[in-house]
Amino acid sequence: MKTILYIIQKEFKQIFRNKGMLPIIFVMPIMQLIILSNAATFEVNHIKFGYIDQDHSSTSRALIETFNASSYFNVIRHYPSENLASSAILRGDIDVLLNIPLYFERDLQKDQYNTLGITINAIDGAAAGVENVYVTQLIQRFNTRLKVELTQTSDQFVQPEIIETIPLFWYNETLNYKTYMVPGILVLLVTMITLFLSGMNIVREKEIGTLEQINVTPIKKNQFIIGKLFPFWVIGMGLLTVGLVLARLIFNIPFLGSLPLLYLYTSIYILVVLGMGLFISNFTDTQQQAMFISWFFVVIFILMSGLFTPIDSMPKWAQHLTEFNPVKYFVEVIRMVMLKGSGFSDILPNLLKTTLYALIMNGLAVWSYKKTN
Repeated sequence: MKTILYIIQKEFKQIFRNKGMLPIIFVMPIMQLIILSNAATFEVNHIKFGYIDQDHSSTSRALIETFNASSYFNVIRHYPSENLASSAILRGDIDVLLNIPLYFERDLQKDQYNTLGITINAIDGAAAGVENVYVTQLIQRFNTRLKVELTQTSDQFVQPEIIETIPLFWYNETLNYKTYMVPGILVLLVTMITLFLSGMNIVREKEIGTLEQINVTPIKKNQFIIGKLFPFWVIGMGLLTVGLVLARLIFNIPFLGSLPLLYLYTSIYILVVLGMGLFISNFTDTQQQAMFISWFFVVIFILMSGLFTPIDSMPKWAQHLTEFNPVKYFVEVIRMVMLKGSGFSDILPNLLKTTLYALIMNGLAVWSYKKTN
């Protein structure tokens, strides 16, 4: 036990003496959490909106005013022809084009039916889908009001039946995207920092030649590995603590669940990441190699974790692959505990899978580490 404590003491001294590593540990996570949480958004605002009004009636002006009053749209200008409007879309001046046909108001009053042309710049398919929802909702509201007006002005007055829906949003009542993103980004930071540091630290011993000196000492393999990885386990838990404090103070993210439960799961999850870092370091000779390999796996894990893209929207083969992604389980757990207030029984399946993952990764890491006496 004393040997492990001496190694841990040595590692902490080595970490704090490394001036290049300190900003990575203490400054970069805070900056990334603040910047990414504000930049990574699913909201689509300030949509550049243009229109062609061929009718020039009170109804067409009322429809345009509906878009102008919306906080999601910035009404840019009126285009006199489709050619000019198409050129504006091509240049990126507008994102959504509304084409109101000739005799729009007259046909509505006569036949109570008409069509509108909507053109959306769909280079960004996800944004285009959201824009289409916004446009559809505004037109439906306008159509409902217009139905009431047309019915009241007709010869035979019939009171229209209007069904009103009252949505109830659970776990994120204000639909704030930061409430959804901040916990996931916190997972990203804990994963990246602990994986990079653990992998690069051991490889650094190889580069400066001290690893060979340690290998010929009476220090046992398990003592060396525990002493090497424990400081980064502590750093990972510290990053989680700092992230939770910032999430509460800066972004006002709710925390409905058990804090000890979240720390319990995180303590096991960090063992998975540390095992991966040690496993990678065993097959690399330089810090640059370790960084590239770690980054390769981190990108795949993050993109397939459900942090940015819902797993249910992925192809079936990709959904099956996510079962081997430890980041996916942490993202699910931290959102369940923080936002839903989930208990131990709720996260137990993910906890068991993560524990198995930790045993396998650390077992492979220890097995692949070669120590010569």
